[in-house]
Amino acid sequence: MQKNDGMNYAPKGKPNAVVNKGEFVFAAIGLDHGHIYGMSNGLQEAGAELKWVYDPDVAKVQAFCQRYPHVQAAASEQEILQDAEVKLVAGAAVPSERGALGIRVMNHGKHYFTDKSPFTSLEQLNAAKAKVQETGLKHAVYYSERLHVESAVFAGQLIQEGAIGRVVQVMGLGPHRLHASSRPEWFFKKENYGGILCDIGSHQIEQFLYYAGCKDATIASSKVANYHSKDYPELEDFGDATLIGDNGATNYFRVDWLTPDGLGTWGDGRTIILGTEGYIELRKYIDVARDPQGDQLYVVNGQGEKHYSLHGQVGFPYFGQLILDCMHGTESAMTQAHTFKAAELCLLAQQQAVRVE
Repeated sequence: MQKNDGMNYAPKGKPNAVVNKGEFVFAAIGLDHGHIYGMSNGLQEAGAELKWVYDPDVAKVQAFCQRYPHVQAAASEQEILQDAEVKLVAGAAVPSERGALGIRVMNHGKHYFTDKSPFTSLEQLNAAKAKVQETGLKHAVYYSERLHVESAVFAGQLIQEGAIGRVVQVMGLGPHRLHASSRPEWFFKKENYGGILCDIGSHQIEQFLYYAGCKDATIASSKVANYHSKDYPELEDFGDATLIGDNGATNYFRVDWLTPDGLGTWGDGRTIILGTEGYIELRKYIDVARDPQGDQLYVVNGQGEKHYSLHGQVGFPYFGQLILDCMHGTESAMTQAHTFKAAELCLLAQQQAVRVE
């Protein structure tokens, strides 16, 4: 797993199949972002069978086939969409193209699992909502900074058990390493990536809604800037926002592309969750100058202080839950309302953001 390059960060967990071989078949369409590897890993570890891959870029397909030698390279997107055996399509297309791909997938009677951010406009979101309502199919989103991080999964379990009481604030820090020379051209075009709050801010907003138990929130303030990337005038390398949840909980998050080269991983992602009876801190990818291993969790409550080192201990239940939800029409992995609300709020935060010069 590549720890220095967030674009190709693809966690692996313990196999924990929820279906038998061949019972749930999926395909990959759109390999523009390396998150497709993490998505594919998670689904296969949960027992799904990867049958097809398609992307117009032959080099991307070849690399994907090298990673997963059993997959078949399709001659076209249609070859996959017309295969009745395929139940779900996973995609990591250019962000501005993810919504349209989802419509095509659902038009062919298949569930859709897209990388974040799922949309770059409210029009795309509304089209997806209408298509889900029409078809009853899943439009799932890979909010990986919670779903594919063991410390983040465990934090949710602690909160559900009442370890810190009622959650009243979530603070999220989502720094990323830019590594500009490795990025594709679309990455620097705002029309394509949607803005920093729309893009990596989507992780932070989803986490807030989940940990604080909010069904909705308002954007109190948001800001964006380009502080250090003047060669790329459309790139925003800094963004932050404050949200107020419908249950009174609050959120502040900061995201940036300013991670220094000396850090041992692609970003020092952290989350601090304050409850009425304690607090939790997550050091997701590294414990700086102390432990290069991520998934460190600290909890303080009435019982005392505790540190958990969680790498390889918790697993990633989301993927198995998603497969079973697709098969049985349930919503145990993530409700569709929550999926779309996180997407909507990141679009609104971006739309309302003050540009700091």
